[in-house]
Amino acid sequence: MAATPARDAELDAARLLLAKLGVSPEELLQPTAARPAVPTFREYLPVVRAAVGPGTLRAYSSYWNRIEQQWGDRRMDDVKPTDIGGLVEQVKANRVMRRNGRSGRGAAENLIAALRCVYNHTVADGHLSKDENPALKVAKPRRLPSTRGALADAKLAELNAAAASSGNDPELDALLLRLHTETAYRRGGALALRPLDLDEEQCMIRLREKGETVRWQPVSPR
Repeated sequence: MAATPARDAELDAARLLLAKLGVSPEELLQPTAARPAVPTFREYLPVVRAAVGPGTLRAYSSYWNRIEQQWGDRRMDDVKPTDIGGLVEQVKANRVMRRNGRSGRGAAENLIAALRCVYNHTVADGHLSKDENPALKVAKPRRLPSTRGALADAKLAELNAAAASSGNDPELDALLLRLHTETAYRRGGALALRPLDLDEEQCMIRLREKGETVRWQPVSPR
């Protein structure tokens, strides 16, 4: 093709773009590296289970079981956002009915989060690109305001009185209630409490909570 001012300008623009991208013309001529074959859910879910922590495994394991049951033999690049939307509706329809339930919003949110976790690992391992992640294209349900509220003083006093006067170990039950009242400790944090987490001299307790959060909390000498 004969050189023209317009053609020269296009070539200059292409060279400038390649320079900014840090790509040489020789690299463009090299064959594209073959991407690893995209696995099925049944093949890849064990990889994800082995890669996450115990908390994530507890939170998402039941949803991963459902995904494997539904799509076990499908390749992960074969699932579309509409497929995920359909599975979300199935999970919502088959949820455990609870008095404080919110029409399956929590189940839907957890399912999408579980899928995003799986696809994030898939992208990190090079099986898919970020733009090919279908879970990112499905919006989580909007969270409604919390219905939780603190116990009234009278109700809390009744609860403490009942714990201190009944059960197999009233003294321990009353002490546990006192611990939660003073520290707002989560259940898992209380179960993880160790003797070395108690600072008797300064009346402090080391709290190890959700998300590997660690903090010192003042408590009464009792």
